Amino acid sequence: MFPGKEGHPWTQAAYQSWRRRAFNRATQAAGLADARPYDLRHSFASLLLHGGRSVIYVARQLGHDARLTLTRYGHVIDELEDRPRIEAEAAIAEARLAVRAAASGVMQDLGS
Repeated sequence: MFPGKEGHPWTQAAYQSWRRRAFNRATQAAGLADARPYDLRHSFASLLLHGGRSVIYVARQLGHDARLTLTRYGHVIDELEDRPRIEAEAAIAEARLAVRAAASGVMQDLGS
């Protein structure tokens, strides 16, 4: 999923270490104890599609063939058919603010 320092794929040990040190702590802090690293990838693809990016663009970002992307994320396209588009960067920034606020103990009204 993420390249190592040298640009090569992680070893299983490096992946397990990252998952234990960073990912599990972050998901627990965010109240997402059942989250998997794959969920980050799925969220990334869904946000791009929700932002109006083409299937071809999303496929390239994921390293997929466009047909595989349609198979895996076609449901996202169907769900978003009549909904307004959002910018992925704005959605990520808003989520980061919410996590920072929760982590610092500050309750912020994010318009919800």
